[in-house]
Amino acid sequence: MVTETMRPVIVRSLLLMLLGAGAGACQPFSFGAKFGVPLTDFFNSVENSNFTFNTTTDRYIFGPTAELHLPLGLGIEVDALYRHMSYTGTGLVGSITGSSVNSGDWEFPVLLKYRFPMKIVRPYVDGGVAWDKLFGLTESVKDSIANQSPTVVNQNTTTGIVLGAGVDIHVKIHIMPELRYTRWGSAQFVDPTGLLSSTKNQAEFLLGITF
Repeated sequence: MVTETMRPVIVRSLLLMLLGAGAGACQPFSFGAKFGVPLTDFFNSVENSNFTFNTTTDRYIFGPTAELHLPLGLGIEVDALYRHMSYTGTGLVGSITGSSVNSGDWEFPVLLKYRFPMKIVRPYVDGGVAWDKLFGLTESVKDSIANQSPTVVNQNTTTGIVLGAGVDIHVKIHIMPELRYTRWGSAQFVDPTGLLSSTKNQAEFLLGITF
C-alpha cells in the first residue's frame, strides 16, 4: 500500500529513472575510428620513352572520427584520415636520371550527414568540405647538375568538395560502411614535363566504428 508520504519519493524516483534513460538513449556525441581503402590512385602518370614513373598508393586509410548528433536525423561529422603514397622516376630528362618522393597525407573532412528514418539499419548521405595536407614529405634527385627535381610540389595543402553515402548499422555500436568521393580544387603535385600529377578525383571505401 502506497501512503501519502511515499508518493513524493516514488514520483522523484520515477522521474530520475526516466531522465537517466533519456540521457542514455540520446547521446549528443559519438567517437571512434575509420578504416578504409583508396579506390583511386594518388598519382596520374604517363609513359615516356625517356623517363618512367612508378607510383604507389598504399591501400589503407585510417584515422579518428567524431560526430555531433542533431535532431531530425542530422549530424555533423569531423574526420582526420591518414594515407601514404610514393613514386620513383627513372630515365633521362635533361640532366636528371632519377628521382623519388615519399609522403604521408592528412585529410580533414567536415561533413553534414542525414540519416533516413529507419530502425537498426539507417541509410545516410553526407557532404561537405575537406582540407588536405602533405605530411613528412621527402624528395630526392639522382645525378642532377642543378639539383632540381623534375616533379614540383605545386602546394602542400588543397581544399575539396566531398560527397558520400552509406548505411549506419546500430547494434550497441555504430558500424558505418560508406563510399565517398572528393573533388580537389587543385593538384598538389605537378610535373613540368607533363608525365606525372596528383589526381583531383578521389574515391574511397570507408568503414566507421563509433561508440
